[in-house]
Amino acid sequence: MTTLALPATERRPLIPILVALSAAHLLNDLLQSMIPALYPLIKENFRLDFGQIGLITLAFQVTSSLLQPLLGWLTDKRPWPYAMVAGMGATLLGLLTLAFATSYLLVLLAAALVGLGSAVFHPEATRMARHAAAGRQGLAQGLFQVGGHAGYAIGPLLAAAIVVPRGQSSLAWFSIVVLVAMVLMSWTASRYSAFRRAQPKGQGDETAGHGLSRGRVLFAMTILILLLVSKNGYNAAFTSYYTFYLMTRFEVTVQLSQIMLFLYLAVSTAGVIIGGMIGDRIGRDRVIWLSIVGSLPFALMLPHADLFWTGVLSVIISFVMASAFSAILIYAIDLVPHRVGLVGGLFYGLSFGLAGLAAAVLGALADSIGIVEVFRITAWLPALGLLTFLLPTSRRG
Repeated sequence: MTTLALPATERRPLIPILVALSAAHLLNDLLQSMIPALYPLIKENFRLDFGQIGLITLAFQVTSSLLQPLLGWLTDKRPWPYAMVAGMGATLLGLLTLAFATSYLLVLLAAALVGLGSAVFHPEATRMARHAAAGRQGLAQGLFQVGGHAGYAIGPLLAAAIVVPRGQSSLAWFSIVVLVAMVLMSWTASRYSAFRRAQPKGQGDETAGHGLSRGRVLFAMTILILLLVSKNGYNAAFTSYYTFYLMTRFEVTVQLSQIMLFLYLAVSTAGVIIGGMIGDRIGRDRVIWLSIVGSLPFALMLPHADLFWTGVLSVIISFVMASAFSAILIYAIDLVPHRVGLVGGLFYGLSFGLAGLAAAVLGALADSIGIVEVFRITAWLPALGLLTFLLPTSRRG
């Protein structure tokens, strides 16, 4: 079987830059996660059905997914570390629009603006994390992804504690978070720019060392995309509809359902960093296999569990599946390491776009057959992780 070499470590990772990127990722994704966390409130305020809720997710995800590959391609040609700051400006505008929205169309516009901010942030931040990794790509992406996972976990908790009791307009208070994020991103961009200027010309540039033909690379990319369908399709059921599932099946309050969503999202922070470090040792393909297929038995049990075991199983699923995306992303970048921005933008864009499409489809399906039945059907999606066997085996080089 063809093996895919992993970059060897030549120097120590730039931990201050990686930590700052992780913190920026936390703030960026915290703001993004406010949107699905407020779905019950928005649904009630605007009298929406599940299909319309799914379209809100689609507005965010499609805006983000369409722009990320293009922006990644552009920044491959001309890196722009300060792009993150500009993107956060779009997020601020979207946040304020959502806070004072008076119609469903304004809600969709707000979601699209927040998606634009995400599209600008992720490709350049991925490149910065890659260059600061010093060959420890699993560790670097683990640290970077921890911020995103933590932000997605904290957002719903803050929504439950602040926005739900005080109303939609109180979302404007989170403009303070945006301003803090912009300051942090400016500092990170300046440090990274200084680091790159200090490097000899050409140092840090990567070339593919796997020896795979163009056809094999395209085949591997196709498999990775199908694995994203599996992971993101199932995760979309949780991020968009887990609160509704809990309220429908167990008749819990909005606050309790959001706390349980927080637990699902929070535990992934541990899974992503542990999975990243393991991937540096055993290879990305094995981590992908363990992350996706390993969650299958728990996913199949969840629709038949009581409230307590639903919480336990959801935490296990989140922990096991957490490292799948970072492993898929690093594997893809290792295939074409000279196109970090394009590949990062493509896979983040696909990740968001697939999640948005899945949310819209699952929302329409929930209106037709019920949200509980949707969770029974989506439980089979992790079985697509078996496709990992078709990937070239990764090894340390």
